[in-house]
Amino acid sequence: MPTIISIAALSYLLGSLPFGYLLVRIFRGEDVRLSGSGNIGATNVARKSPVLGVVTLLLDALKGAAAVEFAYLLSRRVHGGPPHYVLMAMAALFAIFGHVFPVWLKFRGGKGVATGLGAFLIIAPKAVLMACAAACKGVVPQ
Repeated sequence: MPTIISIAALSYLLGSLPFGYLLVRIFRGEDVRLSGSGNIGATNVARKSPVLGVVTLLLDALKGAAAVEFAYLLSRRVHGGPPHYVLMAMAALFAIFGHVFPVWLKFRGGKGVATGLGAFLIIAPKAVLMACAAACKGVVPQ
């Protein structure tokens, strides 16, 4: 039980780090929530600055991946044996939940797409790459 609570709490806290909000506040001196869609995600940040949008995308994906990696390492250390995918999936869920409902911003965050992408890149990297390839097939000129 302490393992589950630790994973859930840390994953939520990692997910709730408002990188989009912080980057726009630091580099542009503005509140990204006051423009566009009003959320803190990479798409809305990119409306202010494309470079900050890419950085936000990467950092949001990284926090999802870090939460899942933490769950993987902790479950292996505590339980031994093969990875516990249920704990890894729970970490992904709480990281996404933290991004969508960050305690630091009165529970108004982003949509969780980049955070989910980063989390699932750790859980099922081949599936994510195949989905991206399928999604990009009609977008990329051949």
